[in-house]
Amino acid sequence: MRRILLARTAVLGGVAAAAGLTVVPAATASSAVIDRGHDRTVTFRTKTAGEALVDVTAAAPGVSWAVKGRESAVLSLFVDGRYATDDVVPAAFPISREFALGHLKAGRHRLTLRLAADRSRGSRVRVTGTTFRTVGRGQAAIDLSHAPVLYGRNGADSGGPLQNAFTDTPLVAWHEDVAAATPGHRLLTYSYIWSNEDGGTSTPQLMARWGRTTDIEWIYQVEVDAQGHRVPGTAVIQAPNHVTQPFGGTYEGDHPLMQTCTLNNNICDTVDDPMRFALSTSESLDPATQAREQVMDRNPWTYWVASAESRREGKVQPDPPTDSTTFIADPRDYLYLVVRKQTVNPPNALNWVGLSIGVRLKGDPTPYRSDHLFPDRSIQRDVPAATTVQLPPGTASSDIEEITAIRVPATAVDPGSTIDVQAINRAFFLGKDDQPQKSFLSGPTPATLTPSQPTAVLYAAAG
Repeated sequence: MRRILLARTAVLGGVAAAAGLTVVPAATASSAVIDRGHDRTVTFRTKTAGEALVDVTAAAPGVSWAVKGRESAVLSLFVDGRYATDDVVPAAFPISREFALGHLKAGRHRLTLRLAADRSRGSRVRVTGTTFRTVGRGQAAIDLSHAPVLYGRNGADSGGPLQNAFTDTPLVAWHEDVAAATPGHRLLTYSYIWSNEDGGTSTPQLMARWGRTTDIEWIYQVEVDAQGHRVPGTAVIQAPNHVTQPFGGTYEGDHPLMQTCTLNNNICDTVDDPMRFALSTSESLDPATQAREQVMDRNPWTYWVASAESRREGKVQPDPPTDSTTFIADPRDYLYLVVRKQTVNPPNALNWVGLSIGVRLKGDPTPYRSDHLFPDRSIQRDVPAATTVQLPPGTASSDIEEITAIRVPATAVDPGSTIDVQAINRAFFLGKDDQPQKSFLSGPTPATLTPSQPTAVLYAAAG
């Protein structure tokens, strides 16, 4: 075993104090190659007890999530000899990811990184950075202390044990913290993003209705009191068939242990797979103004992984039929948008009114729509929602003449509901590296859609 001792550097002291956080001085490892039989140990020191996090920057030479049989190399992380999490490294280029190490006492600790040969298609990993921080007090520490630990999916119908090393792997996670009904209590919700889903919504519907090919699900919710203690009877998971079910599993401290157990990444509270994912949930979002997909935007490499998996699984064709339930075009051929809208006098669940996004290109009479003229592929939900519009290969933002909002009744009997479009959060294309280019459109786009005026222009090219 080789040991690396790290120098400490001060970081974020003033910001941390202002936020009520305790941040451990950062430590960054020199470049180290980890292969079979050669663990690497990083020594770090926490100034105070708290929830510890580590950011690991790693690449795996010869690995590509897009190539069958070469999907990933897996690092297993151990803290003071305790197995903490796996880091599925899916690319030959460096990716930085933050992981939760659990509650640590103040003092000196050891992080050991080991190539998990039983779940690795690659033979080595190059680690170019490890940065530590600890959140020791305040609501942020409470939020981290209740974050779930997710074990891997191992169903026989989807590949057996260790399958998250090559399919539907967890990528990033976040939490939402809102006031509960009881004064002084908080309701904490934790969500994960997987690289894909092997069951459930079809890939073309994912792109049209959700604006991505990843799978995003909340997995755990709990109410805590003013002291941050779990309120008995409030812990629930999103169980198979999207049923909200009381959590009946075990805890490490306040961290519930659970497992992905369906093809569409629903959760069970029994654990029997060797792979373990303790992704950092320190990121948060405001669900009233931000779409869940914007967590992917903050981690642009997730788009590369999702595109790679779609290609490897044969779901990408040059120009698939618009009615395909299997195939999508090249992920770079889509405009990715997040739209905010509200339905006034919403109809019942069987007679809803959706929203489609239309695009008109300069010098091109073809109408392009996110729903491909299928009402069930329109946006039905009244929260910030992502969608995509397939456009000709090579289309750039400068080619767009107009973006419109289109009201889409689900049935021949129009319930008469009005849709108020409020804003577009972002609009971008993927670059050649399958990662988001800079958004070219963001801000208020007020428009009202009615049965008599079912369309409205949200964006028009200057001149």
